[in-house]
Amino acid sequence: MPVSQNRLIYILYIFLYIYISSILLLLSCIESVRGSAGYLGDFVSIYACCLVACRFILRWQDFDQDAYVGATMVRSGQDPYARNKFNQVESDKLRMDRSIPDTRHDQCQRKQWRIDLPATSVVITFHNEARSALLRTVVSVLKKSPPHLIKEIILVDDYSNDPEDGALLGKIEKVQVLRNDRREGLMRSRVRGADAAQAKVLTFLDSHCECNEHWLEPLLERVAEDKTRVVSPIIDVINMDNFQYVGASADLKGGFDWNLVFKWDYMTPEQRRARQGNPVAPIKTPMIAGGLFVMNKSYFEELGKYDMMMDVWGGENLEISFRVWQCGGSLEIIPCSRVGHVFRKQHPYTFPGGSGTVFARNTRRAAEVWMDEYKNFYYAAVPSARNVPYGNIQSRMELRKRLSCKPFKWYLENVYPELRVPDHQDIAFGALQQGTNCLDTLGHFADGVVGVYECHNAGGNQEWALTKDKSVKHMDLCLTVVDRAPGSLIKLQGCRENDSRQKWEQIESNSKLRHVGSNLCLDSRNAKNGGLTVEICSPSLSQQWKFTLNLQQ
Repeated sequence: MPVSQNRLIYILYIFLYIYISSILLLLSCIESVRGSAGYLGDFVSIYACCLVACRFILRWQDFDQDAYVGATMVRSGQDPYARNKFNQVESDKLRMDRSIPDTRHDQCQRKQWRIDLPATSVVITFHNEARSALLRTVVSVLKKSPPHLIKEIILVDDYSNDPEDGALLGKIEKVQVLRNDRREGLMRSRVRGADAAQAKVLTFLDSHCECNEHWLEPLLERVAEDKTRVVSPIIDVINMDNFQYVGASADLKGGFDWNLVFKWDYMTPEQRRARQGNPVAPIKTPMIAGGLFVMNKSYFEELGKYDMMMDVWGGENLEISFRVWQCGGSLEIIPCSRVGHVFRKQHPYTFPGGSGTVFARNTRRAAEVWMDEYKNFYYAAVPSARNVPYGNIQSRMELRKRLSCKPFKWYLENVYPELRVPDHQDIAFGALQQGTNCLDTLGHFADGVVGVYECHNAGGNQEWALTKDKSVKHMDLCLTVVDRAPGSLIKLQGCRENDSRQKWEQIESNSKLRHVGSNLCLDSRNAKNGGLTVEICSPSLSQQWKFTLNLQQ
């Protein structure tokens, strides 16, 4: 056969191979979309599949950032905070692969990680996210991760106004785009992404993050060693105004108060001392922030994924944290993993029925399923939550039973002993608030004066209880009136059962504290000049005090 004919046959063979491979890849991609959503998927998802199958894909380095971001830049005279509640102008100025400081501990920078780690599917959900922030999130994953550890990045567009926000990113290597045909919220969107994931490990990220050096390996290593571990990085701060990247403390754990709002707790001095020998050891945490974590996919499924009847956002981190711990798993923060996150002061999107109602509904669902009788402390802290319907929880209760999960009492005793549980003698508990300030021991002990300090929501010097015997207690010290005359100082003294100088009662709808023996009210007017006093009761703001938990409504 002539050489030219051989060459022609070879070329035809190559074209046939490419054609068949493209068709198979397209069908595989479409099947992934159909499997994740229960239907064929919308046009945007199919379009993204076609881009992949036809090999119209780009390395992230070749993606046209200027064209993508430029189409939605803030115009002159527009509020740069209006759409995203962070400074979009500053975000849009940044390059998609900008340099950020390596905030890891020195020991982490010298550490060598295993090379045989499992690959992960990264699931990022978004709704009307700033294109510049979303692009930086995707690029940071690809740039800062060993290529063999990223199976895919699944972007779940939760019905953004502009479908191209996500669809255009489908041109980037390893990026798959799914789009909801209605607003589903964070939880259901994440489940859709997880269902489509092909890797054995899931990584969930918010859509306004930037991954730091070697962020992924330490997370995957912990999950590879034990599939029941759910691990989170230290979450560094990206300033919402100027987008400066700031390293966060490594001495923090996730926690909450009885209002069930997430907060960061500093480790106790004893815990910090115990870590001095190995400051980069994993940190057991009662709760994760929820936006960024890694877990085994099969374990995610066995554990019940997310509560699919929770809406939009809020309470899901509480629910999954309780569920992991009570049902045999563990939560860890991994100090050698650092990911930056834009922390905002308010939500950029609307909540059907209002954000407060949605958060209360989601939180009630978590409390009713997982907290047993301790849910009553939540209702004491947030009485209005009792009036918010929370829907049917039967399937979640059955899940708890099927998994043989432990009671909430076990969680408090073994996972979060730092959370102070009100005593059965307490009728009010927590911080004693006056505006943004709280009653504070100021570090004083017996015979010391008390004052006010900005509320920090960390208990400690600001944790008080009003008991049934009318004592206002901090540990074994009680508020004591030195003299029963107006202007008399209040001091901390050892609690004595029948000491009339230590008897107090709440009056005027629990908004004031009146000393029983003198009928004078606790007053902060002289707090800056020596301490709190008792004064003739008046409508003055300096006499307005409210416990965070009133256990007798």
